[in-house]
Amino acid sequence: MVTHALAPARLPEGRRVYAVGDVHGCADRLVRIHAAIAADLAARPAPQTVLLHLGDYVDRGPDSAGVVALLARGPDVPVGRVVNLMGNHEQMMLAAVATADPDATALWLHNGGQDSLRSWGVPADAPPDSWAAGLPSEHLTWLRDLAVKHVEGPYLFVHAGIRPEVPLERQSRHDMLWIRDPFLTWDEPFGPPGQPVVVVHGHTPVPDPVVRPNRIGIDTGATYGGRLTCLVLEEDCLGFIFA
Repeated sequence: MVTHALAPARLPEGRRVYAVGDVHGCADRLVRIHAAIAADLAARPAPQTVLLHLGDYVDRGPDSAGVVALLARGPDVPVGRVVNLMGNHEQMMLAAVATADPDATALWLHNGGQDSLRSWGVPADAPPDSWAAGLPSEHLTWLRDLAVKHVEGPYLFVHAGIRPEVPLERQSRHDMLWIRDPFLTWDEPFGPPGQPVVVVHGHTPVPDPVVRPNRIGIDTGATYGGRLTCLVLEEDCLGFIFA
């Protein structure tokens, strides 16, 4: 784990958060990240621990089915709580599978849906209205039930980001799953005056994690020749685990 001197915010004493960026079907890397987290916990126990996954479990990588199966049954990591958030790729997948609408299916296939279908053993020539029957119902239920945000102390975890100058309770689901600008270029604090939040997000691939006073980006392009990143937050420090 590479540790920075200071994090942008401070968690309450005794609490540690592990947040994993966009997996995109890289099941082998996710297993390695979980093993590294377990090793870190064995070396440095903490009273209160949370493991978060920031969405985009499916598409582009080789084993979306394996990623969803692993997370749906619960990762073998000795943490107090596991939180799984939805990404825009899960939203695209669910819309395509549920409706078989030509626009929805074309959008998903254009963004890696065929890789996901292949991983579940759905034939490449299967018509869209048959996709739902070819996918495990427990996987679809798990995907539908994913949350879109989570708060730990002064940190807000979402897949993509939030819209500046909109109250946190009024943020739209679409923005939390899809936004880039103006979120990425916003330099002012997020959240109400005097109670800023630091947004931890994925969605936008970067070569290395981005740490700014108002946000931390941890999609490091696992399917683009990059790495899978886990952010570790504890008190006023942060660190990273890579696979």
